[in-house]
Amino acid sequence: MKKDNLPKFAVDCMLGKLAKWLRILGFDTVYFSRIKDDDLLRIANQEGRILLTRDNRLSLKVNPSRRLFIESDYWPEQVKQVLTELGLKTKIAPYSRCLECNTLLKAVSREAVKQLVPAYVYEQGSEFSICPQCSRIFWQGTHFRDMDQKIISILATYKKEEETTKSGENG
Repeated sequence: MKKDNLPKFAVDCMLGKLAKWLRILGFDTVYFSRIKDDDLLRIANQEGRILLTRDNRLSLKVNPSRRLFIESDYWPEQVKQVLTELGLKTKIAPYSRCLECNTLLKAVSREAVKQLVPAYVYEQGSEFSICPQCSRIFWQGTHFRDMDQKIISILATYKKEEETTKSGENG
């Protein structure tokens, strides 16, 4: 699956953490904290996005091939469901999208951000990215380590399930 062939998502307002984490993992994800159902459906249809929702009525308004009903209230389980059901485990590209506006980030040199970040960040950071849309700057700070641990934890559940499945096949 080429990057261009990856699914794009439209996430309803009750799934804000899922939207954030799909962006962290590199998936094109639109999310609005407040939007009318009809507007969200229009955007999803116009942009060829898969609707992710926990709203039964809303999900019934969409072709089954263009929706995924999210079963859990817990965001790590939601992420796992999306990755599993859509076969995206090997397609993640962490930290490649702006968490604010969903645009693909561009790597920039340390020198390019010297006047744009606090001195401490500049001194400690070695890799920086910028959003060409909203100009937000990203670097690997303490929040990065926390996010990395959460990604590792989510992906580790796959390994455990694969091992359980394999041992069940052998037993």
